Amino acid sequence: MNSMNSMNSKTNSGSNGMSSRRSSKKKLQQFRNEVASSMNIDLKQGYNGDLTSREAGSIGGEMVKRMIAYAEDSLNGEN
Repeated sequence: MNSMNSMNSKTNSGSNGMSSRRSSKKKLQQFRNEVASSMNIDLKQGYNGDLTSREAGSIGGEMVKRMIAYAEDSLNGEN
């Protein structure tokens, strides 16, 4: 879960929260791509309207599943 660790890391946003949001968005996109790749679903940069609802939902569901597991591990001190 390298992406989860990077999502949790603090970003250096200076006085502006915009770079922090961009960084978070980029990390979330990387995580989504990692999950999709592990499920053998090919995502493109930008629009992915050719995905079925099942594929898109599977990616989102797996992301949530991994985030919950990461949070549980962190709470249990297993990080």
